[in-house]
Amino acid sequence: MEIESFRALLTEQGQALLAELRGFTAAGELALATRLRREYPAELVRAAFEQARLRQRAEAKFGADAASMYFTQHGVEQATRRSVAEWRAGRFAALGVRRLADLCCGIGGDAVALARAGIAVLAVDRDGLTCEVARANAAALGVADLVEVRQADVAEVDTAGFDAVFTDPARRTSRGRVFDPEAYSPPLSWAVRAARSAPFGALKVAPGIPHELVPEGAEAEWVSDRGEVKEAVLWFGTDAAEPYRATLLPGPHSLSGGALPAPPVGPVGRYLYEPDGAVIRGRMVAEVVAAVNGRLIDPMIAYVTSDELRPTPYAQAYELTDVLPFQVKRLKALVKERRIGTLVVKKRGASVVPEELRRQVKPAGPNAVTVIVARTAAGPVMMLGQPAGLAM
Repeated sequence: MEIESFRALLTEQGQALLAELRGFTAAGELALATRLRREYPAELVRAAFEQARLRQRAEAKFGADAASMYFTQHGVEQATRRSVAEWRAGRFAALGVRRLADLCCGIGGDAVALARAGIAVLAVDRDGLTCEVARANAAALGVADLVEVRQADVAEVDTAGFDAVFTDPARRTSRGRVFDPEAYSPPLSWAVRAARSAPFGALKVAPGIPHELVPEGAEAEWVSDRGEVKEAVLWFGTDAAEPYRATLLPGPHSLSGGALPAPPVGPVGRYLYEPDGAVIRGRMVAEVVAAVNGRLIDPMIAYVTSDELRPTPYAQAYELTDVLPFQVKRLKALVKERRIGTLVVKKRGASVVPEELRRQVKPAGPNAVTVIVARTAAGPVMMLGQPAGLAM
């Protein structure tokens, strides 16, 4: 989208057109577009349809806010999910931050969450259209008085006097995802210096960042939303007692750790616990083992087993009915015998393709079961069971 086309959407005519497109469906798009082109300029109609589609895509991240917000193609993909942005803004507010520099602000999702938490934000991005979108979002969501948007190279921004600096470097190029943190834009080393230039700092990185790249004195936090790991953030100035943190949303539930010794390994018990991805990324499986009085089923596999059912938000518990050596033929017989029609397949450390395994065993019937195929100290096994409901 060109910047002129976006600005046209902010006019009275553009707003009226966007209002007509609320709730439109692909099935009626052609007829609706034909009618609207008789009433509005064709370029404005094109831009409005593009924005309406982006708003629909953004609902998964922003909920009801998406209907009032503005997006670019890149912005929808890279923007922080609202729940995650609100969690981070809450952490900054709890630290006493009142003025923050948001570097590489994108479409302003984080800036809006920070402003809603009562923090005055300088939002900086080098792209002109992106800045226009961020400014429009701050206005649309009622926080324009707390958000100043500035088009600039972040390396040239003076952050003196701010309580905190937050940087979200670009981790994609035209060729795809960037895995080397020094190839981020700006590079990790620059962003670390920026974070340390203020009393508090935070730096968004890829969830798969190697632990050895976490800078000295930083607190590394992995955040998941409804079981899916969304991001990792390096925090500075928090004086965290533990080096790692896993935060699970909604909740929130936040687990700190990373200093426990390697947990014990032993045979599979009555219950199996599957730690949340943020816990695994943060290398805090040992903390889950301790919480459920359990053990690992293999020293390199993040499945925890215990003879007790203990409530923990950091892992999904399964009550097991069968623990057998992994054999497709045996599994097929059990599925047939027990009339299992819904077969949920999980695997770790085993060369199993869940979709292919379901085709091989041909589930049919009214019952459901979860089969977990994993490597253990005693060899590959298949564990059959059901999720164990635990009230937290």
